[in-house]
Amino acid sequence: MANFGIDVGWSEKWPAPAKLNLMLRIVGRRADGYHLLQTVFQFVDFCDWLSFKSVDDGQVLLETPIPGVLPQQDLTVRAANLLKEFTGTTQGVVISIEKNLPMGGGLGGGSSDAATTLVVLNKLWQTNLSKCQLMELGLSLGADVPIFIHGTAAWAEGVGERLTDIELPERWFVIIKPDCHVDTKEIFLDKELTRDSKPIIIADFTAGQIGNDCLVVVKKRYEPVRIALAELSKYANARLTGTGACVFAEFSSEVEARNVYNLLSRDWQVYIAKANNKSPLYSKLEQFL
Repeated sequence: MANFGIDVGWSEKWPAPAKLNLMLRIVGRRADGYHLLQTVFQFVDFCDWLSFKSVDDGQVLLETPIPGVLPQQDLTVRAANLLKEFTGTTQGVVISIEKNLPMGGGLGGGSSDAATTLVVLNKLWQTNLSKCQLMELGLSLGADVPIFIHGTAAWAEGVGERLTDIELPERWFVIIKPDCHVDTKEIFLDKELTRDSKPIIIADFTAGQIGNDCLVVVKKRYEPVRIALAELSKYANARLTGTGACVFAEFSSEVEARNVYNLLSRDWQVYIAKANNKSPLYSKLEQFL
């Protein structure tokens, strides 16, 4: 499509999908304090939805502010302003977010919103940055933003920005959001956190090494996470995504997943989602290109 922005893009809703960390190892620490990780990212079809409205005055505005978060601190606003500053475009936008992904859940909601903002506005504003350039911009907003711009399931190293595509089974997940908000910074500062795990290779992961080095600390600090893990473990191998708070288990069929979802939904905030190796954002973009 030669004129993506003018033709259809402004009238669409754009997905910002959740991610799951299927494994997380902390293998070291940089001099600046950032932790060196090995992790595996996979997307699911559980999404926030973003809309963009063009304005002529060059402003970046948020129509749906999150309570307690100043609009100028919102990652979508910061992403749009970063793209404006980097490219020199004088265009403006009003951003609207249909927020479904829980905050502080380890599903990457804010990072995914920022990535969708960068990717879609790069099309709508016709600023024509490469995916690599967008990922570099995204990294300055947060370590998880590049994977959402990358758009395919990946083995990740470094602080999470060195990505290698990985083909994974696209199974069904049941995800519980315990009634707590895990502070990622607090977890990474904990003295008891394992920071010297031996690096593994992709073959080790596919052979079953799927542990999360944050699990012990999170369970100790957050009783709701510990209880959720125990509850979900009655039905399958329950795991923590990122630093949590969300816990998840995978199932080979929608029927199995839905049965467990129905049992848990009476007492928990719970979601059912299908794994996607390709981000739903890029699946939608392909319909217009």
